[in-house]
Amino acid sequence: MKYFYLVPAASIVALVFAYYFFKRMMKESEGTEKMKTIAQYVRDGAMSYLKQQYKVVAIVFVIIAVIFAGMAFFGLQNSWVPFAFLTGGFFSGLAGFFGMKTATYASARTANAVQRSLNSGLKIAFRSGAVMGLVVVGLALLDIALWYLILDYFVQDAGTGHKLVMITTTMLTFGMGASTQALFARVGGGIYTKAADVGADLVGKVEAGIPEDDPRNPATIADNVGDNVGDVAGMGADLYESYCGAILSTAALGAAAFSMNPVMQQNAVFAPMIIAAIGVLLSIFGIFLVRTKEDATMRDLTNSLNRGVNVSAILIAISTFGILYLLDFSNWLGLSFSVIAGLLAGIIIGQSTEYFTSHSFKPTKTIAASAETGPATVIISGMGTGLVSTSIPVLTIVVAILIAYLAAINFDVANMVSAGNLSMGLYGIAIAAVGMLSTLGITLATDAYGPIADNAGGNAEMSGLGPEVRKRTDALDALGNTTAATGKGFAIGSAALTGLALLASYMEEVRIGMVRLGENLMTLSSGETVEVAKASLVDFMDYYQVTLMNPKVLAGIFIGSMMAFLFCGLTMNAVGRAARKMVDEVRRQFREIKGILTGEATPDYERCVEISTRGAQREMLLPSLLAILAPVITGLLMGVSGVMGLLAGGLGSGFVLAIFMANSGGAWDNAKKYIEDGHHGGKGSEAHKATVVGDTVGDPFKDTSGPSLNILIKLMSMVSIVMAGLTVSWSLL
Repeated sequence: MKYFYLVPAASIVALVFAYYFFKRMMKESEGTEKMKTIAQYVRDGAMSYLKQQYKVVAIVFVIIAVIFAGMAFFGLQNSWVPFAFLTGGFFSGLAGFFGMKTATYASARTANAVQRSLNSGLKIAFRSGAVMGLVVVGLALLDIALWYLILDYFVQDAGTGHKLVMITTTMLTFGMGASTQALFARVGGGIYTKAADVGADLVGKVEAGIPEDDPRNPATIADNVGDNVGDVAGMGADLYESYCGAILSTAALGAAAFSMNPVMQQNAVFAPMIIAAIGVLLSIFGIFLVRTKEDATMRDLTNSLNRGVNVSAILIAISTFGILYLLDFSNWLGLSFSVIAGLLAGIIIGQSTEYFTSHSFKPTKTIAASAETGPATVIISGMGTGLVSTSIPVLTIVVAILIAYLAAINFDVANMVSAGNLSMGLYGIAIAAVGMLSTLGITLATDAYGPIADNAGGNAEMSGLGPEVRKRTDALDALGNTTAATGKGFAIGSAALTGLALLASYMEEVRIGMVRLGENLMTLSSGETVEVAKASLVDFMDYYQVTLMNPKVLAGIFIGSMMAFLFCGLTMNAVGRAARKMVDEVRRQFREIKGILTGEATPDYERCVEISTRGAQREMLLPSLLAILAPVITGLLMGVSGVMGLLAGGLGSGFVLAIFMANSGGAWDNAKKYIEDGHHGGKGSEAHKATVVGDTVGDPFKDTSGPSLNILIKLMSMVSIVMAGLTVSWSLL
């Protein structure tokens, strides 16, 4: 228990440093009065949107909490679940709020600092992004520590190992609250930002021929607001739930795998929390390593960010050996390599994403070259690049899964699927997900840096700062596009490992549901009768016939695969509908407000912000609610085996589709940036217009549908876990 207190201590340290970075940033000047005014426009729009979104989400949360309370009353659910669900959603929303508030204050300060030097701008933008990273990990570990202490006090020990199994499976349910909030934040923010971005690009750049972020464009403030609500608040809520899901699913699997040894069971529960806590402290160290020289190239800027991430990762890898050794795991060496497998997988996926999306490398340069023959070839080339780019992340995850599994069972290849080794192997896969996310404090900082740098460029353009300043902000912005794409790849990769761990955790929740309903024995296909409390995961697979020969499993796989594509289709169409309204409004203002294009009249920015806000609130409900209802309906129709198929299908197709969409969108965006740097005719050329079209198509790919898919994967798993009691008690087939 003594090591456990590292967890709340690390959470407090993270929140203290987040506050320190925030206060240091606030001491910087926002620049001229015009820069301050533009920053205030963006800040007001972002806070107005978030306030409206939280109202809608609050209603959904109250309804779901009441349903959970009803289930608890009838014995289908743990009575702690409604409270855990609400706190998970609250902390997830709080993380997004703090990160977005910081970002909206940081952009003008970054633009002003860039006038002094490139390094000054980089440090302000990155350390402001670090506020988001540290708030997410700090609040997540604080939430986990508080819930553990509360449940440890109140939950009664009803048998060997039962107490910790009950605690960890109950804690998993607050992950559903975090996932639900994250999905609304990601989908709503993504629809908002892309409706504004598409409207600003198609009418402003292509039709009117004015630069991006030009103050004459009515949608430019809405576009800058969208960067914050989608890429800061949305990403923060997204990775908050990934972080919690990885830690809690590993703890739940550890409680089950070591249920016969109370000391090791507690250590297995604490191990992912302590690894995450040490990761927080070392991420803070890595943040202070990020700096660059004044005449830095794109490669230099990328290397400066990678230095902080890579040093943190190496130190965490070394620390893991000591942590697991001190926790007295008999296979501490193997489990340490499981953690390292996850860490390396995250780094490789990040590097792969950088290669396919950065304009420093061949794939994006090829897309830019294809622009000379028009937008059609840009679209074809970008989609081809995105499809090819899925191979490295998928193969990386496959190798990481196998290494994590085999290392955890001490390389016992001959007995990979024996009952005991299966639980330990799955624990190894789950702790690999913790390893991948252990650097989240700094990796999320590199991601949140992107929209801050983007907004800094917008502020510099609208404020009329000199070309040298714009050159520096463009360099920071181009780096931000790459780090944002890398962050999305990282989030999607972590979703794959976390999703596998949640599959196993689902079966543990099924066990709890059966015991709660009084089903203490189950008869296997061999005729043997086993106690539910002592049954292995292999026994549950046999009892529920979770095999590819079961039509319910196959049906679930098809439905899960369909959910990924249906979800993308709904969110893409939502962006399209909202964008059409934005395009109509921008055209109307150019037509009816005389003097906008000559700079003699001010556009109606608020009207565009209002269109994006209303469109996002209306359009986010259907895809988000479908993600919640799909596992519930599948469970009621086809039972546990159907749900397992659903989760497997959603995980496989959703993971690959998310990588394709994120990388295609990132490559299109940076191909446009590459041409704007003066290649293939530069700004205003036909090639440039072609890449603007490609970037417009890619916007909902990379900022709405793609990143939302990893939340879909985990939310369906979380809903299945929370509704396991209902699924066990009744199904149609």
